[in-house]
Amino acid sequence: MKKRLTRAKAKISAAGVPFDIPDRHRLPERLTAVCGVIYAVFNEGYASSVGSDLVRGSLCDEAVWLSELLCGLAPDDGEVHGLAGLILLTDSRRSARTDADGLPVLLEDQDRSTWDSAKVARGLAHLARSASLEGVGPYRLMGSIAGLHARSPSVEETPWARIAGLYGALIALHDSPVLRLNQAAALAWSEGSATGLALMDQLVGELDDYSYLHSSRAALLVKLGRVDEAHAAYDRAISLTSNEAERRWMMLRRSEHPTPRTS
Repeated sequence: MKKRLTRAKAKISAAGVPFDIPDRHRLPERLTAVCGVIYAVFNEGYASSVGSDLVRGSLCDEAVWLSELLCGLAPDDGEVHGLAGLILLTDSRRSARTDADGLPVLLEDQDRSTWDSAKVARGLAHLARSASLEGVGPYRLMGSIAGLHARSPSVEETPWARIAGLYGALIALHDSPVLRLNQAAALAWSEGSATGLALMDQLVGELDDYSYLHSSRAALLVKLGRVDEAHAAYDRAISLTSNEAERRWMMLRRSEHPTPRTS
């Protein structure tokens, strides 16, 4: 390690890279990058892409701490507070996300009484601070979505149309097929499974290697009684999943809906 540090210092010195605090006009671009890294750390902790466990609590805790530390360093940045609100509100559901066997629990099946009320309160406070500052960015919008979930007593009483509208605002800022998938999932709740599935089907070309597209389609296909197609969608999702807990859960969900017998 000492040799690596020595070599790194030599390269930095030869390149003339200064060790100093960036000018004030460069801080916003630095904050954007820092927020992106913190959110990536949280996502990997909240839904681990590899391994046997769905949740890696140490990464979630680190991201929570870093996001609130950043709020102290940049107290007048709305996106920084939006990020902290988003992370805290999402992480408040951590203990309800898995069952006794470590398998995922969908949002509609979670026991909301186990959500961390202290984190919800802190998250909503950061969102309120973000709303008092100028500008609307992706973290404030995503935090607002998490806030609607946190305030809703059940999945049926969740304002899904408002959530779909917030995803629309996110898409207007930075279009991505994953955001459109999330919007389609919200519309499936507000306008029906057929509507959500039709929108998801449009994303197959762009997200064919994204397991959550296929597992989301499978769930809607089951609701619509199209079990054979749901099995194919689950099979595709399972083949793309590198997290063992998610793979076991998808296989279990698939087995819960056997193909109807024909006479």
